Amino acid sequence: MHAQFDTFQYKRPDLPAISQLFDHQLQAFIGAKTVEDQILILDKLVRLREEFSTMYNLCHIRHTANIADLFYAEENDYFDQSLPIYEELSNKMFKAMLESPFREALEKQTGKQLFTLAELSLKTFDPSILELLGEENALSSAYTKIKSHAEIEFEGQKYNLTGLYPLELSDDRSMRERASNAKWQFYVEKQAEIEEIFDKMVKTRHKIAQQLGYKNFVEVGYARMRRSDYNPEMVANFRKQVRELIVPLATKLYERQRRRLGLEQLNWYDEEYKFTTGNPKPIGTPEQIIANAAKMYRELSPDTDSFFQFMQDSKLMDLVNRAGKAPGGYCTYLINFKAPFIFSNFNGTSGDIDVLTHEAGHAFQVWSSGQRFEMEEYHWPTSDAAEIHSMSMEFFTWPWMALFFGDQTEKYYFIHLGGSVQFLPYGVAVDEFQHIIYENPEMTPAERNEVWRNLERIYLPHRQYPGNPFLEAGAFWQKQSHIFNHPFYYIDYTLAQICAFQFWSRDRQDHTSAWRDYVELCRAGGSQSFLQLVQLANLRSPFEDGCVASVIDEIAAFLDGVDDSKY
Repeated sequence: MHAQFDTFQYKRPDLPAISQLFDHQLQAFIGAKTVEDQILILDKLVRLREEFSTMYNLCHIRHTANIADLFYAEENDYFDQSLPIYEELSNKMFKAMLESPFREALEKQTGKQLFTLAELSLKTFDPSILELLGEENALSSAYTKIKSHAEIEFEGQKYNLTGLYPLELSDDRSMRERASNAKWQFYVEKQAEIEEIFDKMVKTRHKIAQQLGYKNFVEVGYARMRRSDYNPEMVANFRKQVRELIVPLATKLYERQRRRLGLEQLNWYDEEYKFTTGNPKPIGTPEQIIANAAKMYRELSPDTDSFFQFMQDSKLMDLVNRAGKAPGGYCTYLINFKAPFIFSNFNGTSGDIDVLTHEAGHAFQVWSSGQRFEMEEYHWPTSDAAEIHSMSMEFFTWPWMALFFGDQTEKYYFIHLGGSVQFLPYGVAVDEFQHIIYENPEMTPAERNEVWRNLERIYLPHRQYPGNPFLEAGAFWQKQSHIFNHPFYYIDYTLAQICAFQFWSRDRQDHTSAWRDYVELCRAGGSQSFLQLVQLANLRSPFEDGCVASVIDEIAAFLDGVDDSKY
């Protein structure tokens, strides 16, 4: 019988004691006379890191599960200040590895990718920025706290941000507009606070970059994301392909939606409402959804069956929205328990199934690779590759969607695939926004908003904000947590989406071959770079000329073949 999550014991890591022991082992590593001795000591260093990492992630889960829990709120504050010190310890280890006289033999033992990651990590850290990193973490927590504490009064009821969302999908257009305005009014009221946080973030990150010897934060952001085989110029070329090939298709889909809904103009509050008969909604209670997910993963493969049984038996999923819970969804990994954890906020929309399959893709990957690799760096790949697992899992589970949507399944396929296409322009707009912001750190909040609004006109030309001056002024980006908490983590979704589209296409032609490559990709974890993992999975690089065009043609044909007027 597996241990259950609520029995996992949390103990605040004693960072001074860990640091002392770490430095002692590190000196032994540096003074070791053989590669065998260095490997034994490296194993001890790995164990010390695992203890800290496990407790940090356990704290993060319990803090986001209940923001009002004062104990874990205090522990979260402790980690905000401790993480930079922990990062310093890791970087000391990386530096010693890179300077080891036995480096070549160590590379053979651990794999070359670890040394690539070590070099990138050292580019992002110096003891002189410890205080700035603590400030950055505190600002990130402050933004999350604002959203987590949202309590929106709407027509006699109180909602958090996730709880209000189903009303934004109402069949009543007036209700959609009122609910959306209520949500954005929350952001209007918090605008000064949010813009001040972000202004401080940009300036803090710029100081970090300058302290490290860089012109601005862009290069630091790329190194933090551990990007070793592509650069901003390649990303800019990818955005260009999205602009030229995908924006027209996405715009055409919005126009089809406008006609379907019988509207003279599709406004911002209509975008997520796809059909006059309503968006597809999952059938059953959360418990029934989980039972159907268990059946789905049992039938998909023996590996996914074992994985999902483990997740259920160990109670490693917190899925339903409730008051005091942080918004959003994520998957993390508790190394010492060899346990992935899935966090989401079910609210009765089709997004419940998207987030379940998406985060299960992450969890299946780390469950697969976590059992193979000792080094923490190899449990997860870089996020660009990690999102391939999650987005592809959304498509590999299509044959079981009838369990969740019944007679609305075809409708779900249409909005899931179409929505994935429509996401891409938004995703690259977020990326371009961040490049502009960090290349121009002295911009005022109003200038940043203007940048966003101009990018919307390029990438989301359909978007209309009548009657909402806040959004018309370009403040939509202020709801996007990644921009605040994970700078430059957004192009990853778009690159991975192109790879996931390839798996969608291959799965339709030959499931056995596509699934075999997917499992191999999951098992490889973070042991290779993004483009190496793409090659391992027999996928085309999203940066390759013609790749975007090749996937989009088949998708356009599929979507054109659907008579959406009947929905």
